[in-house]
Amino acid sequence: MTQKRSAGLLLFRTPAGSAAPAGDGIEVLLGHMGGPFWEHKDDGAWAIPKGEYEADETPVDAARREFTEEIGLPPPEGPYLPLGERRIPGGKQVTIWAVRADLDPALMVPGTFTMEWPAHSGRTQEFPELDRVAWFTPPMARTKMIPSQIPFLDALLGLLAG
Repeated sequence: MTQKRSAGLLLFRTPAGSAAPAGDGIEVLLGHMGGPFWEHKDDGAWAIPKGEYEADETPVDAARREFTEEIGLPPPEGPYLPLGERRIPGGKQVTIWAVRADLDPALMVPGTFTMEWPAHSGRTQEFPELDRVAWFTPPMARTKMIPSQIPFLDALLGLLAG
């Protein structure tokens, strides 16, 4: 059995008017996970846009592709700053890059997935992979993110602090 691998892009920006040093005064873009399981959850229900890839695709190419699939917009141009690779609960290996970019959340056109819902009903429904995206300061992102992805936020803050 092949280990599942996933890759994604964590966008960050310095909001207009912020004169804070690197790492302070930034915001990161997170997506709220779509579908019925996450519908009424907020804290711990936001994630870095990412997705699975196969051995014939490089992780950075997968991260760029997944950004487009999940958000419906082209990925920002680099440079891409590596934030590392981590095994998350469940065993999946996740690789994330950060990229400085600005994006208007209103422009998002989410990709979708299909699942049987309600469970055991025999009916299938389509749901957005991410139902919305938003910018968060690091302290707020820390409360919103799924816990297994917080180390990537910490890696970005460490990188920006130099």
